[in-house]
Amino acid sequence: MPVTRVLPTEESTELIALVRDIAREQLLPQVDEAEAAARLPREVFTMLGQAGLLSLPYAEGLGGGGQPYEVYLQVVEEIAHAWMSVAVGVSVHSLTAFPVATFGTPEQQEELLTGMLSGEQLGAYCLSEPHAGSDVAAIRTRATKVDGGYEITGGKAWISHAGHADYYTSFVRTSDDGGRGLSCFIVPADAEGLTFAEPERKMGLDSDTVGEVLFDKVFVSDDRLIGEPGQGMSIALAALEAGRLGIAAAATGLAQRALDEAVAYAKEREQFGRPIADNQGLAFLLADMGAAVGSARATYLHAARLKDAGLPHSQEASIAKMVATDAAMKVTTDAVQVLGGYGYTKDFPVERFMREAKVTQIFEGTNQIQRLVISRNLLR
Repeated sequence: MPVTRVLPTEESTELIALVRDIAREQLLPQVDEAEAAARLPREVFTMLGQAGLLSLPYAEGLGGGGQPYEVYLQVVEEIAHAWMSVAVGVSVHSLTAFPVATFGTPEQQEELLTGMLSGEQLGAYCLSEPHAGSDVAAIRTRATKVDGGYEITGGKAWISHAGHADYYTSFVRTSDDGGRGLSCFIVPADAEGLTFAEPERKMGLDSDTVGEVLFDKVFVSDDRLIGEPGQGMSIALAALEAGRLGIAAAATGLAQRALDEAVAYAKEREQFGRPIADNQGLAFLLADMGAAVGSARATYLHAARLKDAGLPHSQEASIAKMVATDAAMKVTTDAVQVLGGYGYTKDFPVERFMREAKVTQIFEGTNQIQRLVISRNLLR
């Protein structure tokens, strides 16, 4: 059964209905083949953009959908219920537009956001490096000032859409002043000197192509610097705060799908002459899974509503990311257990869900980093 949602407007109710139709008619029929082939479904992102689903949290004046974050995140959850890789891609793409929408000049917004928010272009968010994951201040990729712009040299790691994106929202060093020495640039995909390593061979999310982005004296013009030189750290962290909520919503959708598959199987599978759902031990396992999914949804919606109200929500975003992704790992693992031997085979999707859930505890800040953020907020 579809999740019962309390939405703020009739428009948002109709939006969720549209997303469910797209998920059923466009996403579910191709997810198994695409994941098996490790194919990034670029045409899906174009379709989602044309449907207005890549611009939802941005203001209408910028070309966005003008939806509150609590609505946008529930859209991400519905997409994840059908196809987790696409939901992660939607969240990542939203991150790539955040610096321009929030810190860009009116001229930059007018020039860049149309392609970003319409689905005409797909973005990549280039922050992590091989030695600089959680430690953003350790970034070494450097932009050197030259006539008319900057030359960037270095490399980024674990970048979704690497080699497929039309632009790369990149955080690089413009001075040696630690975290205050980073700046943000929008690098076009056709920039000379920009290359890509072979995609990573990952445990899951195979349709979310991830790889290294390599800069060899890549020239970017002055008008592609977003914000002021040295403002990159604050831009990156503000974007990640929003991105954590996107991953929390996606993880919740994945967990809900695993729960749905487990419940359906438990009703149909018979042992000792009756459905296995009649066994109290298994029924209680399903109950715990349901409680975990409901708790995950509640935490991300609470954080989103704080964000929509303009209230501080850094701690709540970290709580949501940690709770939702830990729940996804547990629920997907338990779903495999409910299906027994069948759950361990690729004839059923729950084994893929378990593999997909693991990385949610790692990207957008590991859950250990989330605990650090939460504890510092509590103890300050």
